[in-house]
Parts: sequence; C-alpha cells; structure tokens
Amino acid sequence: MTQRMIRFCALCLFLAASLIYGVVFVSSAQQVLSREEAQKLKSPVPYTKASIARGRILYTNDCTGCHGNDGKAQVDVIADATDLTEPKLWKSGSTEGEVFRSIRDGAGISMPPYKNQIQKEEDLWHLVNYIRSLWPEAQRPKLQEDK
Repeated sequence: MTQRMIRFCALCLFLAASLIYGVVFVSSAQQVLSREEAQKLKSPVPYTKASIARGRILYTNDCTGCHGNDGKAQVDVIADATDLTEPKLWKSGSTEGEVFRSIRDGAGISMPPYKNQIQKEEDLWHLVNYIRSLWPEAQRPKLQEDK
C-alpha cells in the first residue's frame, strides 16, 4: 500500500467516525424550549392519583434537597429555591408546559436542568403532576380517574 492510499483510508475512517458520532450526538440532544413553546405544551400524562404517586417518588429522590419535603423551599440550601406551593409567585411560569420546561431545561442559575437525571419524558410529566398537586386546591387541575 502506498503512503497516499494509507492517508486516504485514514481520512475515510476519520470522516465515518465523525459522521457516526455526529448522528448519535445530534439525535440524543434535546432542544431547549423557549417559554412560548413551553406554554403551548400539553401533558400526555393525565393528572391522576397514580401519576401523582409516581411523581412523588421522583420528587423525593431528586427535589427535596432544595424544595423540601413539603415543596415550600424552607430548607437550608445555598440557592434560593422556589416555593412550589405558590404558583402565583413563580418567575418561569406555571402552565404544565412551563413547569416541564423548568424541570427538564432548568430555570435560571439556581435551578439546574434535570434532563440527564430524569431521562424519561413521561417521568418528567409525572413530576409535573405531583408538583401541581402541591398547589392550593382551587388552583389544581381536575383529578382524572386512573385507568
């Protein structure tokens, strides 16, 4: 094999590896939602007791460190966490899509994105349902029957 053929084969291998890496990387990356896009999102997961229970488990595992067991954010943390029981005070919006966006993509400096910790989109929606269950009763969505 000539030196020129070896370089050509090496270049082809490099380009093939780059293409494969690029396809995998691009397909696994999630686009960060704008607030306007988030406002239009509707949950594919019904607001049910089963969904709220699943969301509670996720909340206990991933959220209590900053927001506390009751969601009131009265725990001693460095960041200024949001009181999840008072949606009127939320800066990033309180539609179901905006809550989803805040969890998945993060919200400001003190709320990091959780898309790598909670990778199933359905689980993010269960968490949204649980958080909405912490709201004052008059502001909660109507509970649907479990199927």
